[in-house]
Amino acid sequence: MPRQLKCYEYFKDRSRKKVFKGYEDGSNKAGSLSACGIIEVVVSRVESVVNSEKGAFRLKVSFWFVVIASVFVTCLITANIIAVKLILLFGFLVPAGIIIFPLSYLFGDVLTEVYGYGAARQVIWLGFLCNLLAVIAIFIGGLAPSAPFWHSQSAYDTILGFAPRLLLASFIAYLAGEFTNSFVLAKLKIATKGRWLWMRTIGSTLVGEGIDTLIFISIAFWGLIPTQLLLTAILTQWIFKVVYEVVATPFTYLVVGFLKRREDLDTYDYRTNFNPLLFRSEASSEASVR
Repeated sequence: MPRQLKCYEYFKDRSRKKVFKGYEDGSNKAGSLSACGIIEVVVSRVESVVNSEKGAFRLKVSFWFVVIASVFVTCLITANIIAVKLILLFGFLVPAGIIIFPLSYLFGDVLTEVYGYGAARQVIWLGFLCNLLAVIAIFIGGLAPSAPFWHSQSAYDTILGFAPRLLLASFIAYLAGEFTNSFVLAKLKIATKGRWLWMRTIGSTLVGEGIDTLIFISIAFWGLIPTQLLLTAILTQWIFKVVYEVVATPFTYLVVGFLKRREDLDTYDYRTNFNPLLFRSEASSEASVR
């Protein structure tokens, strides 16, 4: 076989994993290393490093996963900061955080739909820890002595101060709502065999946002406002968040479709452990991917 043709055939079928020691035409002595063989040795060494579990070039997460996780956490922290302002929206009194907080559920849906419950669980806990860090930083900043010429301490405390009861309500509601939302979406995906994404995202939001709103308003305002107003507040915010999800459904389809094509991934949580307290990464066989 001609030398050029043999090199071509070798690289056409890399699965042979064989180093050529010579050519059949007898142009090289037996046991001598051909040019094609030298290239294979180099390529084989590089592949052994890249594919090694300890290889420096191996990435554990993709760029787009980091982007979605970052947006999720940003929406969460931003919503908690601006929530201190009360606004009138279509005649209803709601916290300003409602403008962006539902986006955390939207991107939570994206994480579960594309990467699976296990990945979403890690990002949910990441969001919780980042939010806690922000609260601690704001608290320490409030305790720090002010500069002599700075006279806005009362404004700082009013806007950024967090009552312990509100913090407790926010943290519990967030964890309960987000994990419920992710769990329901993952189960619905299996039940529907991956069909009707709109039904799965809206259905999971109905349950997750409902639990979030019920827990937060009940803990934060129980005994402070009349029961009738409490129920009205719960119902109003729940309806608004669900409508938000419905309106954003086309955007959800665009993001999910883009990520599935770009990542070549569509996770089904058939064998996933849904324990929310499982912090370690599960084996890759936990879900079926295409």
